[in-house]
Amino acid sequence: MSFGIGSIHCLLPDTKVALEDLPEFGMLEPDVAEFARNTGVRTVGIFDATRQAPLAAQACRELFTAHPGEPDILLLVGPRAPDVLLGSDVGQVQSEAGLASAFAFTVDGLGCTGSSAAWALARDLLAADPAREQVVIAHASRPTGVDRIRFPVTVVGDAAFAMTMVRGGRPVLRAHRQETDGSFHDLFRVDYKEAAWYEWREVCEDPARYRFGLATVSSRKLGAMVEQVLAEAGVDRTRVKATLMQNVTSAAYDFYTTLLGLPIHPVCGEHLVQYGHLGAMDVVLNLSALLTSGELEQGDLVLVLNNSPVAAWAVTLWEI
Repeated sequence: MSFGIGSIHCLLPDTKVALEDLPEFGMLEPDVAEFARNTGVRTVGIFDATRQAPLAAQACRELFTAHPGEPDILLLVGPRAPDVLLGSDVGQVQSEAGLASAFAFTVDGLGCTGSSAAWALARDLLAADPAREQVVIAHASRPTGVDRIRFPVTVVGDAAFAMTMVRGGRPVLRAHRQETDGSFHDLFRVDYKEAAWYEWREVCEDPARYRFGLATVSSRKLGAMVEQVLAEAGVDRTRVKATLMQNVTSAAYDFYTTLLGLPIHPVCGEHLVQYGHLGAMDVVLNLSALLTSGELEQGDLVLVLNNSPVAAWAVTLWEI
């Protein structure tokens, strides 16, 4: 029995704001402003809403309006910061999406890589219990506080998605690998206990460690994981028709193309330019756009790379 995608729905803002029109841009130090310009982001999508759970719930409602179903499980990919403490963001998503029959919980602590971990976990949950028919995964991307420019990482935009994993779905999840390295757990932080949310500022404790230390580990990890995934599927890299990754900076596409010998599909760069970095949604949006483009045929293989500043990595091979 194979397991794959049932449907995907991406919720994107109609409002886009130019990078240099963001409120914080005029207050940036010159080197940070130059960094922002060099990310490749030209505009970011912005929702009027500031809470994430309602956006994720809306994505779920719209998905099931178009593709009716009763999921057995709801997986919420954790946002950068929860809407509530002690309460339950995923409980709110379940309630507002009307998914009363689903068991709901959150996949957290993995940053951008959470979406890839979630679809692998969804496959495993379906395989573990033949009575389960469908798992829905949801996520909403919003900045941690007010600022959208995350130095030295990227520029954050708003979006939300919902997708289902089902038995016999396509594309089929052919192979998957994921890893974490806890030694980077304290590289980024937000001092949220001593400040109101609109004063939250993300701090990178050591930009050089992010740019060089984590980058070196990431290149080694992803290179090895690509080989492992291809070996698990019994194919070589010449069979890969398209390679996708998350949208952080335009320079990252060149770096990983050179490292892996696999060109990163242009759809990634197109979304980075228009919407900015959408956290765990990036790879879902890129995969959804590729699936609807008409350029792939049944049997084609798509490789999806995903990593995050918390030192989590995932590589997934999908068969169309």
